[in-house]
Amino acid sequence: MSEHKKTGQKIESGMTMEDLASIAGVSAITVSRALRNSPLVTEKTREKIRAIAEQQGYRLNISARNLRLRRSYSVAVVVEMTPAANRPMSDPYPLDLLGGITQELTTRGYSVLLTSQQLIDTSPVQAADGLILLGQGSHGAAVETLRRTGLPLVVWGAPDSEHPCVLVGSDNRAGGASVAQHFIDHDRSNLIFLGDTSHAEIMERYTGFADELRPLGKKVQCITPQAFTFEAGYDCVAALCKQAGSQFDGIFAASDLLAMGAIRLLSENGIRVPEQVSVVGYDDTPAAATFVPPLTTVHQYLRDGGVLLAQKILQIIEGQAVESQTLQTMLVVRQT
Repeated sequence: MSEHKKTGQKIESGMTMEDLASIAGVSAITVSRALRNSPLVTEKTREKIRAIAEQQGYRLNISARNLRLRRSYSVAVVVEMTPAANRPMSDPYPLDLLGGITQELTTRGYSVLLTSQQLIDTSPVQAADGLILLGQGSHGAAVETLRRTGLPLVVWGAPDSEHPCVLVGSDNRAGGASVAQHFIDHDRSNLIFLGDTSHAEIMERYTGFADELRPLGKKVQCITPQAFTFEAGYDCVAALCKQAGSQFDGIFAASDLLAMGAIRLLSENGIRVPEQVSVVGYDDTPAAATFVPPLTTVHQYLRDGGVLLAQKILQIIEGQAVESQTLQTMLVVRQT
C-alpha cells in the first residue's frame, strides 16, 4: 500500500496505475481505459476500478501522462471544403465521415479536433498526434499543404500519383462505370458529365464513366461547375440549354446536389426526367431518396470510410505499416 501525505485538507497519493491494476486484478491498460470511460471496458469493471481509485485517492492526470509520453491523444480532422451558405458543413459528405471517425477515435481514448485547412498552423492542430484530411483539393493542393506539417496523415480521396499518401476512398472509377452501364441499358447516347475533374475523386468518376462508353461510340461532354452545389448544377444546365444545337439525353453529376440542381432546371423548362433526360447523382445523400422525383445515384459507404480513416491514422501513430484501402460503391436506381 502506498503512503499518503497530508497537505492542509489535500491528500496526495503515490498510488500508480500499476498499483490500482494489482488491487483490481486487471491490467494497467484496463485501468487506463476504465478511468477514461472507454466502452472497451464493461460498465461493471469501470465501476469497480473507479471505486478503488476513489478509495485510494487516485486521479488520472491526463495532461501529465501525455507530456510524459509526448503525445496529445488527439487527432485533427481537416475538412478541405470551404463552408458557404449554399454548401454548409451540415452537408452529409463530411458528417457521415466524421461520424465514423469520431466513433472509432473516441473508443480508443482519443479526442477529435475538427478544423479547416486555413487553421492548420494553430497550436491545437500542431499538437495533434496525427491528421485526417477529408478531400484532396484541386490538383492535390490540400494534401501538399498538410504534408508540410510533418504530422502523420491519412486522406479521404482517390489515387493521385503526383501527391501520394495513405488513402481511404470509394472505388470512384467503378462508380462511374456503373452509371455508364445504366445509361447504356436505357439507350442514352448524348451524355453530359457534370463535375470538376481537377479533383482526383471526380477525375476517377469521369474516367470510369467515359472508358465504359468509349467502345460503344457514345458521346460525353464534360462541363465544370463553379462549385459542388445545387445552384451550380442549375446554372450549368441552364447554360447548356441555351446553347444552339445542344442535345443531350443523360446527365451524370459528380454529386447529388449538382444532380438536383440540374433536375430543377430541366423541370422548369418542361423537360421531363427521366423520359427525355436521365439524371444520375453521386453520394446517395438522405435528400436523394426524398427528392422529387427520387434521385438515382451512386452510394458511398462514408461512415465505414470514416472508421477506416481513424483506424489507419492510429496505426501510423503507433508505428505500424499502413496501406491505402478502397471501398465498394453501389448504384441505387430510383426514378430519374
